[in-house]
This record gives sequence, structure tokens and C-alpha cells, in this order.
Amino acid sequence: MAWECGIEGCNEVFADAESAVLHQSTEHERRECKVCGAIVPDGYLAIRHAFSEHSRAEYVRAYGANAEDVREREELLDEIETEADIKAIASELKR
Repeated sequence: MAWECGIEGCNEVFADAESAVLHQSTEHERRECKVCGAIVPDGYLAIRHAFSEHSRAEYVRAYGANAEDVREREELLDEIETEADIKAIASELKR
């Protein structure tokens, strides 16, 4: 299965989820969380931050999201966390 970066304007494709997440974390600008102001990597890690650190209601209010937006992001999180070795990603990012 090929993994697309998914960040607007980026057309990079990767052989595995880990490579896609590492690319998002290192090759794209970091973003400010609209809920708490934390600076986080764009892409998967930004979504993971928003959904693990904040309530869905906070996310909806801060980002102007709707139920479909939340479902899409939850599905993406599930898909990546099913496929990717999150510990390997964290280890690589600590370097």
C-alpha cells in the first residue's frame, strides 16, 4: 500500500506509513494548535495532538470542523496507528 503525504500541495508518496509521518514531521512547517497554542509537526502528529490532548468539541470549535471532519481524522488516525510502528517513529524523531 502506498502512503501519500496528505499535506496540501505535497505530492510525495511513500512505501510505508512510518516514512510518510517522518516526512510530514521533518519536511513541512510546524503548526500552531488552535486550541492550546502548542507548536506541533503538521499532518498525522498534529491530528494526534488535537485528538489526544483536547476534546472533540474543542477541536470542532477551534478549527470550524464538523462531524464529517472529525470522522475522517479519526479514521486516518486508526489507519496509521494500525499500520505504523509508532515507537519507531518516535525513536527516529528523537535523533
